[in-house]
Amino acid sequence: MFYEWFLHLAGEVRKEVNTWVEKHTNNVIKELIPDGAVTNLTRLIFANAIYFKGAWRKKFDRSKTNKSLFHLLNGNKVQVPFMTSKEDQFVREYDNFKVLGLPYSRGKDKRQFTMYVYLPNAKDGLKSLVEKMGSTSNFLDNHIPYQEVEVGRFLIPKFKMGFGFEACNILQELGLVLPFNSKDGLTEIADSSLGEKLDVSSIYHKALVEVNEEGTEAAAVTVMAVIGSARRVQIPKKVDFVADHPFMFVIREDVTGAVLFMGQVTNPSAG
Repeated sequence: MFYEWFLHLAGEVRKEVNTWVEKHTNNVIKELIPDGAVTNLTRLIFANAIYFKGAWRKKFDRSKTNKSLFHLLNGNKVQVPFMTSKEDQFVREYDNFKVLGLPYSRGKDKRQFTMYVYLPNAKDGLKSLVEKMGSTSNFLDNHIPYQEVEVGRFLIPKFKMGFGFEACNILQELGLVLPFNSKDGLTEIADSSLGEKLDVSSIYHKALVEVNEEGTEAAAVTVMAVIGSARRVQIPKKVDFVADHPFMFVIREDVTGAVLFMGQVTNPSAG
């Protein structure tokens, strides 16, 4: 039955999956699977989606948002809107970088979501910070600001970023081989009614994150097509946190430590 769908209605199947993606991301992500990606050789499509919309526990005053300069990695500068606040913030300083925690309002359960902003001290320090994060065990768990401090200059750019890519080559370069091998393929997940060997032909991933005075809206989807064949330290009384150069952000659920979204902001005006 599924074979017949892909054999005669591949285009319709693609549209149906894209409609599902749009629905489950609140219309944020559209047209995930490009035209021609689903063919009569396709046998299965696996898809998962995540949608997150959180309001800051302490919302920013929109009237206080003003444009200022953001320093790009190539040395140029762009004017972008920056949010600000005089309220105490969860900020902690480390060697060569600072971390800001912006909690979201809690729902009815015990979960607590927070956006963490990892800001290198150097305007061109994002690369070395990312390398440090990737090479240090439990980096996120060990670099969390646990107490609010009085802030001096406090500027966070509004931004909207989206990206999408086909992930097969990247995953294979990282050493994931089995799903793409028609010899072994997906024998532990699914069997073909036609007796074919099933393997992964493509993996499409797309995400969008928007941050403004109210909070954050974010969504991410991954679709796979299958074919046949804390330690506390002394914190200064007043801390500046001016995110006017490239930084990294993480949206994390603090009870479980699960990371929902992670990204780098190198140009807030590019969204």
